[in-house]
Amino acid sequence: MDKIDKEFLFQHLSKTYGDEYLDKIIAGLNKARVTTFRVNVLKSNKEEVESSLSSSKISYTNVNNILNAYIVNEGSIKDIDLYQDGEIYIQSLSSMLPPIVLNPLERDHILDMAAAPGSKTSQIAALTNNKACITAVEMNPLRAERLKYNLNKLGVTRTTVLVKDARLLDDFYRFDKILLDAPCSGSGTINLNEETKQKINIDVIKKCQSRQIALLKKGLTLLPKNGELVYSTCSIFKDENEEVIKKVLNKNVVLVPIELPGIANLEFLPSMDGTITVMPNEYFEGFFLAKLKKISS
Repeated sequence: MDKIDKEFLFQHLSKTYGDEYLDKIIAGLNKARVTTFRVNVLKSNKEEVESSLSSSKISYTNVNNILNAYIVNEGSIKDIDLYQDGEIYIQSLSSMLPPIVLNPLERDHILDMAAAPGSKTSQIAALTNNKACITAVEMNPLRAERLKYNLNKLGVTRTTVLVKDARLLDDFYRFDKILLDAPCSGSGTINLNEETKQKINIDVIKKCQSRQIALLKKGLTLLPKNGELVYSTCSIFKDENEEVIKKVLNKNVVLVPIELPGIANLEFLPSMDGTITVMPNEYFEGFFLAKLKKISS
């Protein structure tokens, strides 16, 4: 049974972006998205993967300016050894953006505040050649087990999984960089042509916003001077995005403008200066990204 109140959804989006963008958003949410994946460089490389895909008669396209990302044009990758062995990982293109914006370095101590199922945690590990020290937090025990399974399958090391509500992390922790891919309404990921149990209404949005603000404030307490935090959601509601960011900006916390290189099929919605809101379409889920820097302790 469809749980999404479409009338509310359309009215809320129209209020936020105006009718000019509403039609484009609805068109994007009506489209089935392509299958995308990234090469897991902890276990393989692009040359080996491309050779194996060709042998398996799978047609693919490399995604420009997203490291190791591919689109599946024809064929199924879930049954091939590459996928089963963790040499490739199915992940949406939008989901690949936050770790790239975080720009993790090999020497960094990094916190992933809402880590399950491990897509971004494992991507951070790959970007740092398993040399960063990562703490991955997940409060749900079942999801934490899935997180551990995926990290092990993908060859991720130097990562500690904490089964804990990130809002309750001790304040004595300090991390050079933090990723908060916050739980949200998921308004940017829905397909209006499919039935779903996903609920989107004002109560859901308010509940998400309250949790997002608490998580963000906690994350900022765990940063040292000049530490950076990337906040992202798979929502296109400003209630969960810009309005959350505005709650924490002050003389000690500033926005770091995000600049992404030209990426094919990547479109944007109007957003707060320095932040990015990705337009949902056939290739990208609706997504929000902001990068914050703590300029004093």
